[in-house]
Amino acid sequence: MFRCLSTMAVLPAEGYTRVAERALAGGSRRFPFRLEFNRTDVVEFRMKAAEHMSISGIQDKISLKLVRGRLVPTDKDGEYILKPVPSADIPRFKSDVPANEHLTMQIAAQVFGITTAVNAVIHFADGELAYITRRFDRRDGNKIPQEDFCQLSNRSEQTRGRNYKYDGTYEEVGRILKQYCKAYPVEVEKLFVRIAFNYVFSNGDAHLKNFSLYGSEFGDHILTPAYDLICTSLHFPEEGRTALELFDSHESEHFHKNAFYGRSDFLHLAEVYGMNMARAERLLDQFQSREDASTDLIRRSFLSETAQTDFRTRSDDRLKAISKPDHA
Repeated sequence: MFRCLSTMAVLPAEGYTRVAERALAGGSRRFPFRLEFNRTDVVEFRMKAAEHMSISGIQDKISLKLVRGRLVPTDKDGEYILKPVPSADIPRFKSDVPANEHLTMQIAAQVFGITTAVNAVIHFADGELAYITRRFDRRDGNKIPQEDFCQLSNRSEQTRGRNYKYDGTYEEVGRILKQYCKAYPVEVEKLFVRIAFNYVFSNGDAHLKNFSLYGSEFGDHILTPAYDLICTSLHFPEEGRTALELFDSHESEHFHKNAFYGRSDFLHLAEVYGMNMARAERLLDQFQSREDASTDLIRRSFLSETAQTDFRTRSDDRLKAISKPDHA
């Protein structure tokens, strides 16, 4: 039996469920499950197109366009971003990086109802897996204005130094959201869940550029679909638990004793955000109540067996931190 390369649902043949294929293709077009080039070609194309690429970062990612059922590299008007196994040094489970991002994104969408960028894994011509995601900054063929939280807070390398993406707190992220988002009471709950999700699933790279706002169809500003969700500690086990500190200056008794955040810290963040506290409790409780569903996706994922075990161990550890009352 095969698994859908997007949803991981069981299939009789390799490919996608009909619903997943339509989501990936953006309609009734056919969407391939195998590329016509290999990872080595990605590096070569990226070097040739470096001056024209519209996607940033040091990862070996390229922009693709769907043309008559084929995914072809492009340096403009791209519809998809392809991320192969990185060429950079990765301490652990390097070949599992694409499957890791795919799994983490699917858990967010399928288990916790987080709106995410449409995504899948896809085969290179030689069979190796890569991660692919459909761009969400297009609507009816037009680019949607979008700004990440570094842009919204006027942060750049010139103004804040090389680590400007990490120069902030999640408390401040809430203030930025409130400043620019009229639908703050709705959007702040989404933000809170994403921050808790990144904590439970060990994404230590949820920095300011990985949160963005764009214009809705009604003209107001809302959070974009979540993107770049990945269990980073699977590959970098010595990294910190969060990309940003939760608070500007607050330190709970729990954090003082344990040097990591617990349930009381996240509830205090919800209070700072002005959220209904009973609602915040329920949002945190869902991580434990939906643990079996997360575990099922981990088992059906494209991670290697050893990486699956490591992924599960890390999420179990973080889950304990936010599930047990810590009386801080």
